[in-house]
Amino acid sequence: MGQVLQFRLPPVDAEDSLTGIDLVTAVEVALRDLAEIAPFVTLASARAQLSACREVLQAGLTAEAAAG
Repeated sequence: MGQVLQFRLPPVDAEDSLTGIDLVTAVEVALRDLAEIAPFVTLASARAQLSACREVLQAGLTAEAAAG
């Protein structure tokens, strides 16, 4: 049998893990992605979940636009 060596991964700093996009941009991208995949979702329960997700994201985006 061979010996397995386990190497420690360097700790991830929370600041380093941020990609630099803001929350509004992330929500806009999520809405775009949902619109792109919607035509391919055929299961009724999945379509309902997709619709509910879209509504929540859109409501948050609308509220942010009204506040800003």
